[in-house]
Amino acid sequence: MSEANMRIAVVNNFYPPRLGGSAHFSASLARGYVEQGHQVVVLTATYGDAPRREVVDGVEIHRLPARYLPQLGLAIDFDISFTSGRRNLKSVFRILDEFKPDVIHQHGQFLDLSWLTGWYARKRRIPTLLSIHTMLKSPKPLFHAIFRMLDGLVVRPTLSMYKPTLAVMDRIEADYVIERYKADLEDLVKTVVPVRPEKFSGPPARDVRAELGIGDAPYIGSVGHVIPLRDRLLLVEAMPEVLAKFPDTKVVVVGRVYYDAFLKRAEELGIADSFICVGVVPQEDVHSYLVAADIEVHDLSGEGCGTASLEAMASGTATIYAGDENTYVDIPLKNWHNTLVVGPDDHRGLASMITELLLDAEKRNEIAKRQQALVRDRFNLDRVVDDHLQAFRHMTGAKSSSSSISG
Repeated sequence: MSEANMRIAVVNNFYPPRLGGSAHFSASLARGYVEQGHQVVVLTATYGDAPRREVVDGVEIHRLPARYLPQLGLAIDFDISFTSGRRNLKSVFRILDEFKPDVIHQHGQFLDLSWLTGWYARKRRIPTLLSIHTMLKSPKPLFHAIFRMLDGLVVRPTLSMYKPTLAVMDRIEADYVIERYKADLEDLVKTVVPVRPEKFSGPPARDVRAELGIGDAPYIGSVGHVIPLRDRLLLVEAMPEVLAKFPDTKVVVVGRVYYDAFLKRAEELGIADSFICVGVVPQEDVHSYLVAADIEVHDLSGEGCGTASLEAMASGTATIYAGDENTYVDIPLKNWHNTLVVGPDDHRGLASMITELLLDAEKRNEIAKRQQALVRDRFNLDRVVDDHLQAFRHMTGAKSSSSSISG
């Protein structure tokens, strides 16, 4: 392998046209690797009527037959696919033996396609980077206990079998893998979610306010699939106080509603008319929904700042999430300056923050501009791709100064 040209296998059960943060993350990096002259093959699960094999933007994609988990009310409740089976294991070995990867980049520690390719990596002695996306946690005690047991009895032993390098995107993930998988902080690759700022700049393609009949009323955007871990319940609890001062406020939820507890709670509080659920929209329309919003709010579990929140910041929309100023290892944040954070159980604090931002457009816009600059500087795709490639070179023995990616 030459330093200038690597053969990279990208593995994720979730990949476009399936939507979601993990799918977007892996696809963005795959395209970025190709744009820098590397060869990329993707192994993923079948989804809808997407072709079993195709080449998109120079990326060779193979979709393996999959089964889907029914929705059970779990914290990570969405259409999880399973690819385990002797036939798919043979396909993994065949595809990767033909491709001859220098490195494997897996996404998702509990997804079985990572485990299948982990077996391949062990047999063929291929260095592997595993990006942690979703942590096995649940607000429901029984499910949380089950997830801890799954991590201890299944995930950790599987990872110890092929020993991937683990990549984390914030402090919460770092603490999680140190506790659950007994990893050492200095051995972790520290990365961030990549964003293409150019996709979230310029005028919107659609007049969302006019289409939804919102006009000039306060508009709170909430972009991302609704699952128990991102249930919007804190936002619902905050809304009565917001509506007391801004009665025309609308919350526009963009994404598939897998878990509708927030709608039931809104009905109980008599504020259901303030919520508009538009479902899944084409990726190219997300910017229009973000630009139309005064504020974006959806990451309220306290589990970090996800892709959709960063895209909202890139669009120039003031974005609130639940957490603290120490979200990232190497990126300094200050509340009410370049970030807007509240506690994951503090609906009054959330209501107060939303109200203050709606009352003071100048302050809101200033913070939004600083958030936008932060994302463009520290989270832009080119920088994140370069950092991953540096880690790959270190893992494969090529020239590199460090295996740790700074945000």
